Amino acid sequence: MTTRPAARPRAPFFSSGPCAKRPGWTPAALADAPLGRSHRAKLGKAKLKQAIDLTRAVLQVPDAYRIGIVPASDTGAVEMAMWSLLGPRPVEMLAWESFGEGWVTDAVKQLKLDARVTTAPYGRLPDLAAIDTRRHDVVFTWNGTTSGVRVPDAGWIAADREGVVICDATSAAFAQDLDWAKLDAVTFSWQKVLGGEAAHGMLILSPRAVARLESHTPAWPMPKIFRMTKGGKLIEGLFQGETINTPSMLAVEDYIDALLWAQGIGGLPALRARADANAAVIAAWVARTPWIANLAAEPATASNTSVCLVIADPEVTDRGPEAVAALAKGIAAGLEREGVAFDIGAYRDAPAGLRIWCGATVERADLEALTPWLDWAFAQEKSRLLQQAA
Repeated sequence: MTTRPAARPRAPFFSSGPCAKRPGWTPAALADAPLGRSHRAKLGKAKLKQAIDLTRAVLQVPDAYRIGIVPASDTGAVEMAMWSLLGPRPVEMLAWESFGEGWVTDAVKQLKLDARVTTAPYGRLPDLAAIDTRRHDVVFTWNGTTSGVRVPDAGWIAADREGVVICDATSAAFAQDLDWAKLDAVTFSWQKVLGGEAAHGMLILSPRAVARLESHTPAWPMPKIFRMTKGGKLIEGLFQGETINTPSMLAVEDYIDALLWAQGIGGLPALRARADANAAVIAAWVARTPWIANLAAEPATASNTSVCLVIADPEVTDRGPEAVAALAKGIAAGLEREGVAFDIGAYRDAPAGLRIWCGATVERADLEALTPWLDWAFAQEKSRLLQQAA
């Protein structure tokens, strides 16, 4: 498309984290935040407990699972789980994108665990059937935020497992079906699917995980912000809103607002449906657009939240990876200058391309308005590339 589109996305926010705020959000949504109050005061504790209770209700977390608010976003939650739970058994480390690779580094180089590492290139999953999920502990990322690839289900995890399964679900929660019966430590952060503010993580523990915590003493020193037991028993207060560190009550209020919005539109089924419909807009555009392709090799494993795309035009790809990277960067920068789409470049460790967030807080109409702009920006950048090469 060479004609500059007339229609624009109403909300041009397609970043994969922090993600778009929920439709209709304004700062007025934070008016009830108990600013200047202690998080340990009665009001502060009530707000934190409300955030936990709403999380359980919207995500349909089983009653026997504990839900805690922890420091340092999803990274803090994953590392809190790894440092606290791993060690007694060999561990299967799975990685098919940047964040999974980070957890491998933690297991192998920092904790020096008896780990078997299984990887796959960006856009693909490893052979999940080859993973020993019955005898070993497992650490994996449900949805690869930087690769746009997700596990289709948890059928590959043994129902009679002896170990624990740690799942980084930060770009899957509130948009994909998490099989709670197969997961023992599930983590996510507020700034992903529901568009909350950053810095806080969520850690959800199964009874099996609690039993591991109470029976296992890690061989390494435990930082204070990782400690979940005292005297061999779980610190129950951590899962009732008594946070280890001082949380932002403004961010807590924002998370509560997002959860109330999610409840109001129909809860988890409605959130999943919105994400699926959004991803379908991009999938349909990719199917009819020869210059772009989904990084996910198999449609069944393609993410419905962090949709990762690569340049497929031979006139560009034949010029080598530097040309591809320059063109993709030019598209993202050009659309940002136009105020049409912000932060849609591929993650720095991923193959050069584009990444478009399609979670439930994004409106389908905005994605429909975006695709003509993508075609227009590609035409502009390709023309510039060819002129420079002439």
